[in-house]
Amino acid sequence: MKSNLLLFLLPLLAPACTPASEPQPISPLAQIEPGRYNAAILVMDGVYNTELVAPMDIFHHTRFRDSIRAINVFTVAEDRRMITTFEGLHLTPDFNFTSDSLPHIDILIVPSAEHHLDSDLDNARMIEWVKNTGLKADFVMSLCDGAFVLAKAGLLDSVQCTTFPDDTGQLKKMFPHLKVVEGVSFVHDGKYITSAGGDRSFDAALYLCEHLYGKNIADRLAHGLVIDWNLQSIKHLAPGKEQR
Repeated sequence: MKSNLLLFLLPLLAPACTPASEPQPISPLAQIEPGRYNAAILVMDGVYNTELVAPMDIFHHTRFRDSIRAINVFTVAEDRRMITTFEGLHLTPDFNFTSDSLPHIDILIVPSAEHHLDSDLDNARMIEWVKNTGLKADFVMSLCDGAFVLAKAGLLDSVQCTTFPDDTGQLKKMFPHLKVVEGVSFVHDGKYITSAGGDRSFDAALYLCEHLYGKNIADRLAHGLVIDWNLQSIKHLAPGKEQR
């Protein structure tokens, strides 16, 4: 009798004992909304949190503003393995630039990383990707020592630029042909925006939004993130303007 009861109950109990199937990850391409700008943030081990998060925060929030061409934001790396930021944050890049099918990149962002003044500059595959992508992009932004990567790729040869204040001397020494500007939050020359980095990274990202969408949208983006934003009070160098 007991064996018959057990045979009856087993089919009913089996589903509860079967492990739930793992949810399938959503393809990064599926999250790219058509009709928007595509902003790619280059990441690697040792990337600094602030330079990564500042443009991601600002550009992500454009999707909540009406009647503008918002910005898709995603991360790109040399492979899809998990990376660790300088401050210990673990993240998995959205795209592998060596083999994935990437969407067209309108805005290339190179945040600073721990080895941007030394070993990262010897990564020929990464430098070549930055060069080719930067030449095709509408805008290229570096934050802090990300300027060294752009310089190594030859993208800053004909424009004025800046970097982390303590590293402007090193930038001049390594790339003596560059026109390096000191004492500013950011420089916008041609399609290149180079930033001092740190919390000044928010300045550069908000500036690009003001450049694309106008002051009202930039003010609203800053308000939503509780940022005191006033471009006129920020020391910068931009097209057709005197250094502030």
